[in-house]
Amino acid sequence: MKKIINNPDQFVDEMVEGILLAHPDQVRTPGEDRRVLVRADSPAPGRVGIVTGGGSGHLPLFKGYVGRGLCSGVAIGNVFSSPSVQQCADAAKAVDGGAGVLFLYGNYGGDVFNFDLAVDLLELDGIETRTVLGCDDVASQPKERAKDRRGVAGIFFAYKAAGAAAERGDSLDEVAAVAQKVVDNTATMGVGLSPTILPTTASPSFELPDGEMEIGIGIHGEPGIHRGPLGTADEIADQILDSVIPDLGLGEGDRVAVLVNGLGATPLEELYLLYRRTHQRLADLGVAIERRYVGEYATSLEMAGASISLLKLDDALLELLDAPAQSPFFREA
Repeated sequence: MKKIINNPDQFVDEMVEGILLAHPDQVRTPGEDRRVLVRADSPAPGRVGIVTGGGSGHLPLFKGYVGRGLCSGVAIGNVFSSPSVQQCADAAKAVDGGAGVLFLYGNYGGDVFNFDLAVDLLELDGIETRTVLGCDDVASQPKERAKDRRGVAGIFFAYKAAGAAAERGDSLDEVAAVAQKVVDNTATMGVGLSPTILPTTASPSFELPDGEMEIGIGIHGEPGIHRGPLGTADEIADQILDSVIPDLGLGEGDRVAVLVNGLGATPLEELYLLYRRTHQRLADLGVAIERRYVGEYATSLEMAGASISLLKLDDALLELLDAPAQSPFFREA
C-alpha cells in the first residue's frame, strides 16, 4: 500500500496543521496543543458548546464537523485512538460560553472513559456538561441493547441537529434532548470490501480475501455479521436495508433522511448505485425521503466500502437539518 505521508509518527499533527493553515477563518487551536480545535468564534456568550472527539483516520468525522451550526470543538486522538482526558477537558473549557457544554461522540470504550473523566474535571471548574453517545450501528448489538451499539456515520445527523439547536439559543438540556432524539431515531449498517492500512504499522486493520465482502463491519475493522462473496450493488443495499428499515420500524407514511457514506476508497458512482436501490426500497414501502446526503461523511482512511444511515424524521428535526451550517468539510446554505 502506498501512502502520501512524511514521518508516520507525525501523521496526525501534520494533518491538523494542514487543516489550520487551510481554514484559519473557520477553526483555530485555543492553546499550544494542536490536538484541540475549536470554532474560530468560540466561545460565544450564552451559546451551548458542543464538543466531539475520537481517533483520527475518519475525516471528515469528528474534526471536520467543527463550525457554525455544528460542533464547537473537538479533541483529537491518534489514528483509531482516543484523545486524552486533558484534551477533552481543554476543548470544553475553550468553547464554554456560560451555557454549558454537550459532549457528543461515538460509543467507544476509550472515548467514553476519557470523556467521563473530563466531566469530573470540568465539574471542579463549575462547567455544566451533558453527554450523548452516538450508537447507530445496528450490526454491533441487537435492538434491545441499542445503547451499547457503536457510533458510526449516523452521528452526522446528531451534529447537524444539535448544532442547529445550539445556534438558535436552546438551553443545554434542550440541545442534549435534540441530540438524543436523533440518536434514538438513527440506524446505520456498513459493508467492507478491503481494509485500512495503518500509517504507523503499515499493517491492515483486518483481513478479507479477494472477491469477498463483510456486511456490518465497523469503521475500525470490527467484525461484521456476514462474510461472503461480493454481491451486486442492489444485493448489498438490500442486505443493509433488511436490517436498518425494521430497526426503525419504518412503514407507509414515515419520513426519513438518507445518508449513503463512503468509507474512504469507494467512488461516488458506486455510492449513487447504493442510493438508487435505497430510494427504490423506501418508495416501495411508502416512506418519503425528505433529505439526501451522498458522499464521504465518516471514513476509515482508505477502506473500500460504504454505509447506509436512515434518520426517521418529524417536522422539528427536519427544520434543524435545514438550518444553516458551515465547516471546512460541510455546508448547508
